[in-house]
Amino acid sequence: MNEWSEKKNFPRPGREIFLPLALAHVPHIVHLVDRNPFSPTYGCFDREYWHYRTLDFPCGMSQELVLPLALIYRNPYPGNKYHALERVRELACAAMRFAMKGSHRDGTCDDYFPYERAMGAMVFSTYAAAESYRILEMQDPELVEFFVKRCRHLERHNESGKLSNHQALAGLAAITVHQITGDDWLRKLAQDRVGLALSWQHPREGWFQEYEGADPGYHTCTIDFLAKYYQKSGEDSLIDPLKKAVDFAAYFMHPDGSYGGEYGSRNTYHYYPHGFEVLAPFTEKAIQLNDAFLLGVKEGRHYAMDDDRLFGHLVYNWLQAYGDFHPRGAEPLWNGGSFTRWFPHAGLVCCKRRRYYAVSNLKKGGVTKVYSSEGCVGSDTGIVGELDNGSVIVTHLMDDRHRVQGDEAAEEFRVNGVFSLRSWKLASPLKLVCFRIINLTLGRFFPNLIRHLLQKILITGKKRTPYPFLRKIRYGEDAVHISDEFPHPIPVRRLAAGSDATSIYVAASNVYQESVLKCPWAHASPQLLEKVRKGGGVWVRTIAVQSFSGEEPVAAKGEKAGKAVASPESPESEGV
Repeated sequence: MNEWSEKKNFPRPGREIFLPLALAHVPHIVHLVDRNPFSPTYGCFDREYWHYRTLDFPCGMSQELVLPLALIYRNPYPGNKYHALERVRELACAAMRFAMKGSHRDGTCDDYFPYERAMGAMVFSTYAAAESYRILEMQDPELVEFFVKRCRHLERHNESGKLSNHQALAGLAAITVHQITGDDWLRKLAQDRVGLALSWQHPREGWFQEYEGADPGYHTCTIDFLAKYYQKSGEDSLIDPLKKAVDFAAYFMHPDGSYGGEYGSRNTYHYYPHGFEVLAPFTEKAIQLNDAFLLGVKEGRHYAMDDDRLFGHLVYNWLQAYGDFHPRGAEPLWNGGSFTRWFPHAGLVCCKRRRYYAVSNLKKGGVTKVYSSEGCVGSDTGIVGELDNGSVIVTHLMDDRHRVQGDEAAEEFRVNGVFSLRSWKLASPLKLVCFRIINLTLGRFFPNLIRHLLQKILITGKKRTPYPFLRKIRYGEDAVHISDEFPHPIPVRRLAAGSDATSIYVAASNVYQESVLKCPWAHASPQLLEKVRKGGGVWVRTIAVQSFSGEEPVAAKGEKAGKAVASPESPESEGV
């Protein structure tokens, strides 16, 4: 056994760890819902709409919070004081009926603006409501008609952008409604959407497309939705692609039990455990992943996403994982020797050494995070600079024009690219008035056009600059060495290597995870700034860890672990 497995002896975590994670959120859920049966918004979970009255439409995504209520009402989990409380059932039923009331005539709902007709919000809330309907054994023809209406819309319409998790969830929603009605066209709809998600899986590397590439966080969502679909459909053809997807996911479970991060295409720390429990009979890695996650939970290493719109995803997932917990017996995930795993199509490289585990995304300009069993010891999410004119430039956008080279044998990787301008769009009263006019006119009839334009502005669009950069990453036995070269003059007045910097809009990004406080930003010295302004500046930094066996991790030259330091090998480099 290596140092990682010896450190904790990998005790078998029990399924009971899932319950406090979920049950702790029940007061928050009840806090959000309108509980007054005489209110026109009875059952609405969007407190900004019904209570604060600061929104002019209800968020359809919020109605997925019905599913945690249905689960805690039905199941006598240990410590579940909400089991069989009639008021809980009443609120769940009211939530389903408000989902119907808060929708458009065609069954669609909005998420962030009126007449958005957001497919993501619709399929999340449809699955949650239909599953709750089944759990509560309801008989309500009006609600069934509503579910069918939503699926009819899915049959005729799709969304812009390649989001595999949405397509997988659309399939899950449709098959759940099929379980209620028995209609064959619903099964066909479910198969079509699942087939589309599978067509976006990389055939060799196993990852699912999320906008411009692989996002390990959202990858677990797609696995989860497809595994749930398998539970309901029994279609064995899903097992092989899902096993391949689990194999890919395993490389992004860090030795401290945290998962994902800014190296993904959408910057997420998502980890959905239920799908791995479903797949546990087919692949040992599914068990290993959840065991590592649960041990991380015990140490406080899991991410926290307490956003009112989004936290419900996790609450019912934890309850479902508890319910389908599979018997254990697998070896720990990190019981083995060193390796370097290069995924050239994803741009991701994973490197395990005796003293650290590192993940880099070369297609994102070389975003790199380094972990030990004690947590994240170094995080470099790319170079951020402020120009003399106040514009901010970054290296960490996914860019298919980056020229990436990987040498697994030499354990050296490099990326040539150019800085892009960071987009930072904020609302103002005038902008909101203009946007609402667009929502109520053009957007009312062409919601996908508005979505496509917003995606280009906030997510996939890039304003490249003429300023090139070259990042080199070398994975040594005890340290990760990062070198940034700026061959041409850049008129910067500030420059930093961010530790949690992001620049695209992703609702589920920028959450709390231990690393965001443990790893500070590294700011360039005045001497380095002067060299960058003249051209030819080089910034060399080292992230090093002394041990995985409980000793204090240290960086090169005696600095604090994870802090960037100058390399004595390059006289032109400047430290922090």
